[in-house]
Amino acid sequence: QLHVVESGGGLVQPGGSLRLSCVASGFTLDYYAIGWFRQAPGKEREGVSCISARGGTTNYADSVKGRFTISRDNGKNTVYLRMNSLNPEDTAVYYCAAYSSCPGLRLGSWGQGTQVTVSS
Repeated sequence: QLHVVESGGGLVQPGGSLRLSCVASGFTLDYYAIGWFRQAPGKEREGVSCISARGGTTNYADSVKGRFTISRDNGKNTVYLRMNSLNPEDTAVYYCAAYSSCPGLRLGSWGQGTQVTVSS
């Protein structure tokens, strides 16, 4: 199983920033794309961003383009999601998982998620 652990969420004011981390647990991240998703209360899980195994391909949901940046450090077995200019609509639990490619098939399980709350 390709398990991941998300962290870095918290409470932030509108306009603020956070950096989320997705750490691979028990496997080497180098060979997998990683997708970030989020789920707000009462809504379906939606794709936020994805990065290919070597980092050459990234994609973003229209709602976060220009504000979020995905990156990876394979040496640290970690993928990051830098989130700037946060607004209340970004409030959600954020999840990551291993994928075959961007876009592609989900190969790993979801982590426990990390809560992001944007509120004044």
